[in-house]
Amino acid sequence: MSRYLLTRLGQAVFVLWAAYTLAFFLLSALPGDGIMIKFESPELGLSADEIAAIREHYGVHDPVIVQYLRSLLDALRGDFGYSIVNAAPVSERIAAALPQTLQLALWTFPVAVLLAVGIALASTYARAGWLRHLVDSVPSVFSSFPTFWLALILIQIVSFQLALIPMIGASPEQALILPVIALAVPLSAPLAQMLCRGLEDANRLPFVQVATAKGAHRWWLLTRHTAKNAVLPTLTIAGLIFGEILAGSVVIETVFGRNGLGRLINDSVSLQDLPVIQAVVVIAALVFVTVNLLVDLVFPALDPRLRSTIGLRRRRRPVLGSAVSGETS
Repeated sequence: MSRYLLTRLGQAVFVLWAAYTLAFFLLSALPGDGIMIKFESPELGLSADEIAAIREHYGVHDPVIVQYLRSLLDALRGDFGYSIVNAAPVSERIAAALPQTLQLALWTFPVAVLLAVGIALASTYARAGWLRHLVDSVPSVFSSFPTFWLALILIQIVSFQLALIPMIGASPEQALILPVIALAVPLSAPLAQMLCRGLEDANRLPFVQVATAKGAHRWWLLTRHTAKNAVLPTLTIAGLIFGEILAGSVVIETVFGRNGLGRLINDSVSLQDLPVIQAVVVIAALVFVTVNLLVDLVFPALDPRLRSTIGLRRRRRPVLGSAVSGETS
C-alpha cells in the first residue's frame, strides 16, 4: 500500500510540474506585452527609460529558460511575483478571489450529485416505460446546454420575469442560487449517465437476480449492494467534475459579476497579466490533482478487488525472492 501511495504522489507532483511548465512556455509565446499595454498609456506619462526600468524589474529581457527557472523556484516558495495591472502581490489577489470560487464549487458539486442521483434512480426504477425513456434523455439534454446560455435564461426568467431573485441587491445566499444551478445542471449529466449505466450493470449481476427472485425489495438491494457497485466507476467522473467547475466558473462569474478566480483570470487574460494567469493555472492544477489523488486513494478502500491486488503484490515479493535465491543456490 505504501508503494501505491508513493506512486500516486509522484504522479501528482509530475502533473503539477508539467502544468506549470506548459503554462509558462505557452504564455511566454503569446504575442503582445502586458507591461507595454499597462505602462505605455499616455495617461500615465511614463518616459521610455522608466518603461525600460519596469521591464528590467520584471526580468522580461532575460532568456526564457532563466525566467522559467527563476519563476519555478519562486513558485516553490509560494511567491508568484507581482501583478502587472496593479503591482499587488499575486498571492494577495488570489487570496481575495479564491473564497468566492470555493463557495461556488462547494455548493455546485453536491447539487450536481443530487441531480445525478435523482435522474439515475428515476431512470433505473421507473415502472412506466415511457417515463424511463423520458428520464434517460435528460442527461443528453443537460449536457447540451451551454453554461452561458443557461445562465442568461435563468436571469431572464427567474430574475426579470418572475422577480424571484433580484440581480441587484441580493443577499449572499440569494446571489448563489442562480450561479449554482447554471453550473450544476450541465455537470450533472456525465454523473447521471455513469450512475444509470452502473445501476443497470449492477442489477444484472447474478446475486441480485437471485435475491430479487427470493423476494428482496429493490430499495434494500439498492442500499446494501447495487449502489456500492454503481458508485465505483462514477468516482472517476466525480474527480473530473471539479476541473469542470473551475473551467465553468470563468463564464459563470463573468455573467453574474462574481469576483472569483474565474473573473480574475478573465480580466487577466484581457490585460495579459501573465503572473496572475500563471498562478491561477497552478492553483487549478493543484485542486484538480488533489481531488483525483483523493479519488485514487479512496478506490482501494471501496473496491476489495483493487485492495487485494495491492496487498497481493506486496506479499508475493519475498516468496519470489526466496524462490530465486533457492534456485541460485
